[in-house]
Amino acid sequence: MGNAESPPAKKLPQPIRDAATLVLWRRRAGKLEVLMGERHGASAFMPNRYVFPGGRLDLNDYRIRPSVALNPVSTARLGRCKGTGPRKALALALAAIRETFEESGLRIAGPAQHTKAPPPSWAAFCAGGLAPDPSALLYICRAITPPGRPRRFDARFFAAPAELASGDLVPSAELDKLSWVTQADTEGLPLPGITQYVIANLEHWLNAAQAGDPAQRVPFHRMLRGERQVDWE
Repeated sequence: MGNAESPPAKKLPQPIRDAATLVLWRRRAGKLEVLMGERHGASAFMPNRYVFPGGRLDLNDYRIRPSVALNPVSTARLGRCKGTGPRKALALALAAIRETFEESGLRIAGPAQHTKAPPPSWAAFCAGGLAPDPSALLYICRAITPPGRPRRFDARFFAAPAELASGDLVPSAELDKLSWVTQADTEGLPLPGITQYVIANLEHWLNAAQAGDPAQRVPFHRMLRGERQVDWE
């Protein structure tokens, strides 16, 4: 028999992991600014790209007790995402808060309403008797990383006013060059497409009529059959 070569092993698709991102915003001299940073060049996911703080949903994000509940607007909007009930909706908002603290040093918190020790991944955040406060987080956008990337995420984007955050900006192993930028400041920066989209639409989403409407549909970006698609949930 000949030495026929075995067919190459079929490459398994990358798993899609739940993730959350927080767009902290403020106004200076009448202009809308957002907090962004540069991902380190050694990062496996989006190296050297400018992004908002964010990362993977952790099991401990289900276990931590917030100081107050997630607001009804975001709860209702997230509830229209397939497979996202109230418990997961809250966990995603808390993940956005935790990741922002880990990557920037800024903490959105209130007094803890219990004495139970927090999970290990939340210990530093909860120091001093604090707990995450998701009450002002507004769910604004969803996007799934396109196929072919080293990592793929089903990311939910939240927005919150910067004045709710305490602490000093501290670069992390994930995010460097932290700064407050306007949309004009981002021109020429290496931004992911979804980040550009969020920045371009943020002012509209923060409009009082939009922000206060639980029935407002949320854009959902993904690839279907090789083409980019935007659905509304």
